[in-house]
Amino acid sequence: MKRTDAPLAFAITSKGDDVSNALAQKMKTYLLDFDLRYDEEAPDLVISVGGDGTLLYAFHRYCHRLDKTAFVGVHTGHLGFYADWVPEEIEKLVIAIAKTPYQVVEYPLLEVTIRYINGGREAKYLALNECTVKCVSGTLVMDVEIRGDLFERFRGDGLCISTPTGSTAYNKALGGAILHPSLEAIQVTEMASINNRVFRTIGSPLVLPAHHTCLLKPVNHVDFQITIDHLSLLHKEVKSIQCRVADEKVRFARFRPFPFWRRVRDSFIAD
Repeated sequence: MKRTDAPLAFAITSKGDDVSNALAQKMKTYLLDFDLRYDEEAPDLVISVGGDGTLLYAFHRYCHRLDKTAFVGVHTGHLGFYADWVPEEIEKLVIAIAKTPYQVVEYPLLEVTIRYINGGREAKYLALNECTVKCVSGTLVMDVEIRGDLFERFRGDGLCISTPTGSTAYNKALGGAILHPSLEAIQVTEMASINNRVFRTIGSPLVLPAHHTCLLKPVNHVDFQITIDHLSLLHKEVKSIQCRVADEKVRFARFRPFPFWRRVRDSFIAD
């Protein structure tokens, strides 16, 4: 539970359209009227107004203080997995934020470490949804190592490494499994792998526990297009891409139950 004698510090991130901006301003005014403190630099609570993409943006904006900041989402479009409140409920949400200690729910993240041929430097990222790896041109050829042992040589369009919360996003579109977000795991899913008499991959998604590390090693000297959630990055001279369950976690503020499997049903199969 979040309890403090000091006024709660909050920030609001908006999708940027007229509806989201109006709701964000309305919530800000209400919360200030309750003597809460607006602080974009060091918020205790970040309110995302828009959709899942808006919350992903907020997550990356505040990923340097995940142990201090919790997130809550208001969706202004279709039902989202991260945004669990609707515009008609903002008065209820404002009162809950101002008056009610909230439950913090923590979910695992993906840590991606990219090392380079020239050595001496590396790039490290956290992903809330997934990381994808593709060649800038041509077929992706990667040796996939799990816990230091060669598992397979992958050939195909690319690989997707997702978190449990991200398993309902790109991973699902690729035929990956939907994982409950409380599971400490990552999932490796193939994109159009090449399987014939000469080349062979496992052909199934792999779910790795927190103590297993996946290492991707390029076979060819090529450039890679690597995405971290909504961020698309070009990397050259890549020696390896290490993927593992991160030590850090994302924290969501819960003011009411938000059952995961109900979200899955509502998003994909409910009328």
